[in-house]
Amino acid sequence: MSVFVVDGGKRLSGEVKVQGSKNSTLPILAATLLCGGESVLFNCPRLSDVEASLDILRYIGCKAKREDGTVIVDTGSLSRSEIPSQLMHRMRSSIIFLGAMVARFDRVRMTFPGGCELGPRPIDLHLSALRQMGVDINEEHGVLDCSIDDCLHGADISLPIPSVGATENIMIAAATARGTTTVSNAAREPEIVDLADFLNACGARISGAGGSTVVIEGTSDLHPASHSIIPDRIVAATLMSAAAVTGSDVRFTGVVPSHLESVLPVFRDSGCYIDISGDGLRLSAPYRLTAPKLIRTMPYPGFPTDAQAPIMSMAAVADGMTVFVENMFLSRYSHVSELCRLGANIRVEGKVAVVDGVRRLLSAEVTAHDLRGAAALVVAALCADGESRIRGIEYLERGYEDMELVLSSLGADIKKI
Repeated sequence: MSVFVVDGGKRLSGEVKVQGSKNSTLPILAATLLCGGESVLFNCPRLSDVEASLDILRYIGCKAKREDGTVIVDTGSLSRSEIPSQLMHRMRSSIIFLGAMVARFDRVRMTFPGGCELGPRPIDLHLSALRQMGVDINEEHGVLDCSIDDCLHGADISLPIPSVGATENIMIAAATARGTTTVSNAAREPEIVDLADFLNACGARISGAGGSTVVIEGTSDLHPASHSIIPDRIVAATLMSAAAVTGSDVRFTGVVPSHLESVLPVFRDSGCYIDISGDGLRLSAPYRLTAPKLIRTMPYPGFPTDAQAPIMSMAAVADGMTVFVENMFLSRYSHVSELCRLGANIRVEGKVAVVDGVRRLLSAEVTAHDLRGAAALVVAALCADGESRIRGIEYLERGYEDMELVLSSLGADIKKI
């Protein structure tokens, strides 16, 4: 297994382009199944989760190739209507293929997904919605056996929570279903809008994406399209955290500032100067950060749960106390014990974490247990005194492309061995 070796205490400077969004790429790759031809995706990050999705597409008979940041997928001919467990277990987001598969096949078999252990992330919302659209689903021995007697049809679906994955699966399945589907209490994330933009470019008729009600008028006339993936707002927030903890001045390009509206106030409250211009922003951090008082994770447009861990590393070295309330996942504090090994002062009680900022962190050997926790450890190690070693970076590589190279380009002393 590879590890990161980080010699902390180096200020960062320069300019960096933020990669394409993982959480947009995965559902859009699944959605290419509806198009029956060659789609081209630009700004597609090279991540282990993306490669897992491409392997799923290849397994069921698609052709998929990468040319630098561009991925070309030809879904014209499919040979299998099942996804085996070894592919499904490589990532939690693999369930996103369910809606696309039932739209292409009368019968589909796949196992439950795998990925980071973040506590329960039930797929019952996905299954309930598809059942309302005419899919018969039998769950047995960890396998989903899905069949359609007649055809997929539209439905009025009200989600009890604004689930991103369920909203995406419904949109994909409904794009070619008979009739109109209305999704109430839909997720509003920018990634939902990006998926709708891709599907509409393919000939779908989707309106309301980005709002709480999404309407999909089914059509059988979809075609391949070219599409550029939006920038990854969580990667942007992580890199901004790295600049903040090191007292740095860095410019980030290829971002959509409006996608960061829930996290920018946290950086400003911490004493960082942020200048927004066009598709970029510049962050200039003070010598010592001020602790933001309260951070609650919420569905978009609230503070994103995926940004909680790297921002906690920032709070760990800020002057004052920050209270985090994690409302999205039960097990999203696995990074806390490892941050404490670096000298952070953090107490956890249920969904609440209280962070008392310390003057400095000290190097240590730490281990990541999930994707965003790994990012938090990298951020913390960048400002710790001495050389830290971070294990479990295979989690990091699920969502961050060549992070060690990106940070090295800004002046960090980090290498993968």
